[in-house]
Amino acid sequence: MNQPDPRSDRGAARAAPLVAAAALIGTVVVVGAVAGLGGNDSGGAGDSNTSLPAATSTAVPTTALVTTTTAPKTVLDRTLGYGAAGDDVTRLQERLTQLRFNPGPVDGQFGSLTQAAVWAYEKLVLGTPRDEATGQVTPEMWDALQDPVRVRARRPDAGKHTEIYLPEQVIVVFNGNRPVFISHISSGDGEEWVEEVTISPGEYGNEEGTKPLKRMEQGRSLTPGGVFEYNRMVKGRRESALGGMLNPVYFNWGIAVHGAFEVPLHPASHGCIRIPNAISEKFQGLVAKGEAVYVWDGEKEPEEYGAQLPPFNTVLTTTTTTTTTTTTTIAPPPTTAAPTTQPAPRTTPATTPPATTTSTTTPVPSTGDSARTSAGQP
Repeated sequence: MNQPDPRSDRGAARAAPLVAAAALIGTVVVVGAVAGLGGNDSGGAGDSNTSLPAATSTAVPTTALVTTTTAPKTVLDRTLGYGAAGDDVTRLQERLTQLRFNPGPVDGQFGSLTQAAVWAYEKLVLGTPRDEATGQVTPEMWDALQDPVRVRARRPDAGKHTEIYLPEQVIVVFNGNRPVFISHISSGDGEEWVEEVTISPGEYGNEEGTKPLKRMEQGRSLTPGGVFEYNRMVKGRRESALGGMLNPVYFNWGIAVHGAFEVPLHPASHGCIRIPNAISEKFQGLVAKGEAVYVWDGEKEPEEYGAQLPPFNTVLTTTTTTTTTTTTTIAPPPTTAAPTTQPAPRTTPATTPPATTTSTTTPVPSTGDSARTSAGQP
């Protein structure tokens, strides 16, 4: 396959007791009097040396509750949501920033970045199902949010690494057991697609090109679970067979974490991990090539998959002598060995690329993807 790209993403609260954090599968959220959580370091000194047993996809994590707080609480007398403004919004943004939820500038304006940060908090800490997140902060939720909160890694001994939780649609960059970046995401929606793609020079499928390449392709919008590593990053805007991307960081062939115009509550990408455009440069500066990436799909542990291959696209080439279309399945290059910084997979992924096949079909029009196409996102 000239470009092994499963489509990335083209196109673009309820208050609850913090015990509900146990609803988050595997990830441990500890609430209590924790040194350093009242300030800018949400993890506290020594987090990277904290060792926890690896949680499984079905285990309920331990959640500790301590009534003592690290600072006097303030009272919220209204529910905050998109469009709100004021000093109370500023305090909310400051707290979300302390906890590494990336609400954007601390400016007292409740915009889309603050909304996305609240979504991530609801899903990750409160255990709110992703389709029930409101993006709003009630007085009760604000009271709970002021308690010390520590998000702990599922793989605390992995050093600097990234954990992606597809069921919750959340990404966390950890330094050992300390979160340094948390964001709401939108991943692959599992749908089949057919559309014209544009591939920038240097991208998979146009590695040796000097100009953008346009062609019809068919694929499936899937984000596979598994254990990977970051292997390439590009600054700025790129077009790939999976769509437009801002500041992409690749970890599974054409699948990358990247900025996007639209990052809805539901999975909507062609396979990539969308994060808001405005925080994509910050994310790229916090990760490095060679760091491990663990992706949970809610079915198995990442190590059970290993470096699981994505689905590979099919190029649709229209002939000039007939009204039919020749379809060519793109075979991937041989896979490389798993990096030594991540656990050895229990199941070794296949390294034999699929055979190239040719068939005659009627072209399938692209449907239901106008939002992605207009936004130009994978």
